[in-house]
Amino acid sequence: MTKQKILVTGLPRTGTTSLCITALTLGYKTAHTAYTRQALDEAEFIADTPVFADFEKLYALYPNVKIIHLTRQFDNWLPSIKRLMSAMQANLLSQQGGFNDTIKRCYLETFSDFEQHFDDDSYWHACYQRHLEKVINFSQANDIPFLSIDIAEPSVACKLAEFLAVECQQIEIPHVNIGGKVTAWKWFAHVNKVESTRQGKADKDAILYERQIQSVV
Repeated sequence: MTKQKILVTGLPRTGTTSLCITALTLGYKTAHTAYTRQALDEAEFIADTPVFADFEKLYALYPNVKIIHLTRQFDNWLPSIKRLMSAMQANLLSQQGGFNDTIKRCYLETFSDFEQHFDDDSYWHACYQRHLEKVINFSQANDIPFLSIDIAEPSVACKLAEFLAVECQQIEIPHVNIGGKVTAWKWFAHVNKVESTRQGKADKDAILYERQIQSVV
């Protein structure tokens, strides 16, 4: 039986890779980033891009969902997200190539004009808070089962276990992508891992939510 789909709405650098590895071991077909309709349809547990930007659209497409929102102490998240955005900046802003359309749209919508405010910590705090409030308000408005956790908290395993209806001892959350590294998922092999692309290629961003667009028209 297909499990209820779990959307992980935490921003990048909040522990999405660690949580996705945990999901794999619990038996969920898991996508850490999903850039094709096939990946979105197949995955039972989805995090990172496009979820943090598109959770509302994904809910319209897959209404039987739960939401796990990852938080992180802002003072720890700030240097980590700035390192990531600095490394991604050239590809995000490139008009000729760079990242695929979905990555660009999701990051540039969430962190609009980030290059102009890069050194302003209040800008990043506003982005973080705005996203948190948007997820909470959306979950409440639609009565979606919701859990907010910080994977650094000592009690996180039991909170997650209760939400996913498993035993607490089944939850082991690894600490990966430490010190600015972001490639742990790429090299992690597991039978439940859902590939983000199709032979290295993403769908065109405009057709990711084709079914939703058709249902609205």
